[in-house]
Amino acid sequence: MRKNFAFYLSAALHMLFLQAQMRPKGGCSPLRRLLSLLILLIVLIFPLFAGRVRSASTVCAIHVDVEQKMLTLFCGSEIAARYPIATGARDTPTPLGVFRINRRFSGEMGGFGTCFLGLNVPWGDYGIHGTNRPESIGTNASHGCIRMRVADAEALYARVPNGTVVVIECGAYGELGGSLRTLKNGDRSSMVRAVQRKLRALGFYFGTPDGIFGSATQRAVDKARETFNLSANGLVDWALYQKLGLTLFE
Repeated sequence: MRKNFAFYLSAALHMLFLQAQMRPKGGCSPLRRLLSLLILLIVLIFPLFAGRVRSASTVCAIHVDVEQKMLTLFCGSEIAARYPIATGARDTPTPLGVFRINRRFSGEMGGFGTCFLGLNVPWGDYGIHGTNRPESIGTNASHGCIRMRVADAEALYARVPNGTVVVIECGAYGELGGSLRTLKNGDRSSMVRAVQRKLRALGFYFGTPDGIFGSATQRAVDKARETFNLSANGLVDWALYQKLGLTLFE
């Protein structure tokens, strides 16, 4: 067991070293980079304790750098592949966080290329897929999904199973996108999740930030508006954003 643990740990640290070396300086904060590296470390060594694998090379994880427009596939201690990508546009940003591949489709799908890897983002339908607009690769162009060249998407599709962890970070617009849009009951987005986190930090919301504006979020918004002496319109509007301390590019 100790020998296996040492092997996995050394493999994980080697992977993190490669990840750190390939990242340019600037952009994401050091804290965010450290968090993503720790997540990838856990993804690599956890299967050892769960007894699910015998070889580190069988453990894969995907890292998506929205800022650099790059998807990196790690398998064991090595960078298995790197692919240029397109990510979400200003008003439809790619969701940031840690997700898993939970569904897949293949076949001719027009604008989605020939394959689709769905992510378990709770507030919307997002995934990794091909595109019939290869000229968009390297830009902010999608509705939040991660676009790849068709051949690259097919290669990735063949290598990763459902359950693969996908870490997405360094979005230029953050969870709020490019504008502070008014939110209401029934909305689902990363903006809702950002608001839920602030409401929870301030003691108004006690649920899990899931990006879904439901009854629990509505009660928290109503309580916050009452506390801040704002009109009882039930909305997350500019006035409430200011009171919560939420600003763009946070």
